[in-house]
Amino acid sequence: MNNKEKFDRYAEMLRDWSTRMNLVAPSTLGDIEQRHFADSAQLADVLPVDAHVIDLGSGAGFPGIVLAILGWRVVCIESIGKKAAFLNAVREELHLDNLTVYHGRVENYISALPHDNKTVFTARAFAPLIKILDYVAKTPYPLYLLKGREIPAEIDVARRKYKFDYKLIPSKTGDGFIIIIQKGR
Repeated sequence: MNNKEKFDRYAEMLRDWSTRMNLVAPSTLGDIEQRHFADSAQLADVLPVDAHVIDLGSGAGFPGIVLAILGWRVVCIESIGKKAAFLNAVREELHLDNLTVYHGRVENYISALPHDNKTVFTARAFAPLIKILDYVAKTPYPLYLLKGREIPAEIDVARRKYKFDYKLIPSKTGDGFIIIIQKGR
């Protein structure tokens, strides 16, 4: 199965499973390719090619499954059982051997995270920046987050508690941004 076939099958599964559970907003199901796949795939332009991606609060698999299809080693963390089941079904259906699904809470996974110099965190529609930084504060790993147009206000709030360097890159697919945080503390 080539990548186009994988994305097509992923979209079919997303539409099918969305009839039984809330994976994405119903209004976005007609434009999965642009709204979800292309939005997530823009991280491919900024991620290190050898990164080990840990996707926080993966939900329907954005950006984690998209990045796994594109070739990254990915761990999708999802605490909701039905969503973790969906992620596992996609992993099996698409034969994504480079994808691991962790059914549990982000803070539990991070507390047992082995150290390596290739780990990066990603997230999309997961939590406010301050909450994400709270989860990863004790790790040295960079963050590559897909955030909406409210990110300047989130940065202001987070900087009251944390010092960090960041880079904002305008989204190619909407009015949001990619924020890259190289070092949080």
